[in-house]
Amino acid sequence: MQKNHRLRQRVRHLEAKLRTAQWQTDQLARRVAELEQKLNRNSRNSSLPPSANPPAAPPAVSKKPTGRSIGAQKGHRGHFRKALPPERVDEFIEHRPGVCARCQAKLPANAGQIVGRHQVMELPRRAVTVTEHRAWSVPCPCCQAVTRGTIPRRLRVSVAGERLSAALCLLSSRLHGSRRAAAQLLQEVLGAPLSLGSISAREGEMSRALAGDYQQLKEHVVQYRLKHVDETGWKRAGRFLWVAATPQAAVFHLDRGRHRGALHKLLTKQIEGVLCTDRYRLYEQHPPHRRQLCWAHLKRDFRAQQERAGPAGHWGRRALKLTDQIFALWHRFKQGQIVRATLRRKMRPVRRHLRRLLAQGARSGIEQLAGLCANLLRLEQALWTFLRIEGLEPTNNHAERMLRPAVQWRKKSLGCHSEGGCRFVERMLSVIQTCRLRGQSVMDHLPQALRRYREELTQLCTPPLQPLKLAA
Repeated sequence: MQKNHRLRQRVRHLEAKLRTAQWQTDQLARRVAELEQKLNRNSRNSSLPPSANPPAAPPAVSKKPTGRSIGAQKGHRGHFRKALPPERVDEFIEHRPGVCARCQAKLPANAGQIVGRHQVMELPRRAVTVTEHRAWSVPCPCCQAVTRGTIPRRLRVSVAGERLSAALCLLSSRLHGSRRAAAQLLQEVLGAPLSLGSISAREGEMSRALAGDYQQLKEHVVQYRLKHVDETGWKRAGRFLWVAATPQAAVFHLDRGRHRGALHKLLTKQIEGVLCTDRYRLYEQHPPHRRQLCWAHLKRDFRAQQERAGPAGHWGRRALKLTDQIFALWHRFKQGQIVRATLRRKMRPVRRHLRRLLAQGARSGIEQLAGLCANLLRLEQALWTFLRIEGLEPTNNHAERMLRPAVQWRKKSLGCHSEGGCRFVERMLSVIQTCRLRGQSVMDHLPQALRRYREELTQLCTPPLQPLKLAA
């Protein structure tokens, strides 16, 4: 009897150890699955950019060979360089025949017509013009007082004119050149030797000159009915770069945090209109019926589930199939093949199917899948705002495109150190991207803004002329 009691105790002890070992095995298996999922992250199943793809990432999708020869095909409409209008041509060189090719008779100098044109563009040996302003002092022949001329203050603000200042600011921002590279190009190509300190000073001046334009753009974006909003990291200063974009303007804001206060600084506390964003929880303060979730981000989330084994992979494949149907219908609408009423009608069965699929995933018991589905069910109204709002896209690609030059700038310059540098980044990016959206020239806008700023500066403090007297 005592022996059986000891055996039962031994069995219970071994069963407890087995349960503990099984629990540990399940935890380790879950941990291994999570690490494998992180290891397999790439630009197709997460928010990683293509440049950050790991070596084991699948190759980019390539088109299947069609069997046709490389280059333009027969019937392709050619693209040719357009000749500049006569007002933009600096010099005309006429090539007139002097004698007749048949009888060798002398041809009249003023007859004939133009039968061919070829324009050649060349960079002058020194593209920068240097103007020296000289101040003179002149003695009076009557009283011997010396009157001294002064160079106007607006001319002494800088050694660089408005267009040269705009060009070097464009070099260091949109063209992603370092200040040393900009200084080298200015000296070697344009013939304008400027120090690194002068370039930094011109950037600060341009930043102050664009303050009014930046504020106007911000007011436009705040009041516009549709806004695409996104954010990305900004190195060294420990900041985040935010962007809010409309079809006609883009505004950037650098902040130390990725929190509600930063969003309020960009769009004010009372955010108006419809926001198109990703699933970052900060944006949930905006009502779902006035928000559009980015389907491009959702497609990457669904692909991440598809690449998992078991029920999650099966769920991901079904979700991706529905996503492809959504984009196919949207592209037909954009191409004018169907109207909005037809788009909404054809989306109804897709919406019902997706709702059932999300409910199934929420009940699956798979941690990551259940969390994703529960979140989308809670924000379901924000999935379909693009169906009823004219001009709203189902993706946040507009904000992504606005951020792309900023990301390239960040990779080149490693961010910025000072508050002044942060303001220069905000204002230059805002003006450059807005000019691009409006089809305007940046090099037309920047010099005008700098000229207005210098004129206002000189009007505030203009020193009076003071005659100097010679010693007796």
